[in-house]
Amino acid sequence: MPGPSGSNDRTADQPQESASPLRQIPDVSVVLPTLNERYNIVALLNDLRTLFNERDYRYELLVVDDGSTDATAQVAAQACAGDPGFFLIERRRNPGLAFSIREGIERSTGAVILVMDTDFNHRPADALLLFEIARHVDLAIGSRFTFGGGMPNLLRYYLSFLFNLFLRLALGTRMDENLSGFFAIRRERLFELDFDKIFWGYGDYFFRLLLLSQRKRFLHVELPVFYGLRRTGERKTRFVGIFTAYMREVIYILYLKMLRRW
Repeated sequence: MPGPSGSNDRTADQPQESASPLRQIPDVSVVLPTLNERYNIVALLNDLRTLFNERDYRYELLVVDDGSTDATAQVAAQACAGDPGFFLIERRRNPGLAFSIREGIERSTGAVILVMDTDFNHRPADALLLFEIARHVDLAIGSRFTFGGGMPNLLRYYLSFLFNLFLRLALGTRMDENLSGFFAIRRERLFELDFDKIFWGYGDYFFRLLLLSQRKRFLHVELPVFYGLRRTGERKTRFVGIFTAYMREVIYILYLKMLRRW
């Protein structure tokens, strides 16, 4: 329904309305989880709209705001006022990145669902490429570790590379990239998965998603992406803390596997 700023508003307390029979299904739904990204979100939305409009793709941009205190939601809504492809979801409970992504996915309607960061760590041009490839496979993954990919901070790159190698060995994943959270997936395949086994915590949801999609024999493609730099604001995660949390989750999954409960 129209929000106060003229944008479409899907709040977390409202059920998703069924699509009108006259409304065409979007080619792509982009899920954009935000937390205090006031100074990045407008530029990102504008870049995405330009890319999709230039190619005549029907798009749906879902900003899923997780309680920002810097008016991120309001700024995004004002910037996209009047755009029928823009939707704002303001979450009021169960804070967390993975919960936000699940909320956006469940309220989306597009044939392909694309998930990306909102601080320009994930570049809009790469997002377009992931979407276009995902239309022909099941799951397209943006990978720093496929030839041609990378990131500007070499220390973080090599530490992430080593941890990804550990994930492959420990969990049996077959992907080079298990942590990026930058992916596009065909809707019907995504909804084959058990969301309750995937979406909690922080970025660890992504290797759980990959594990379950691998079990379902999805057709995966990894595309090289080079991480961009955050344009403004401060990084919200600390490297050591986040990898400690990921390590705990890996140990927990291994434990469940031993009990044949995963």
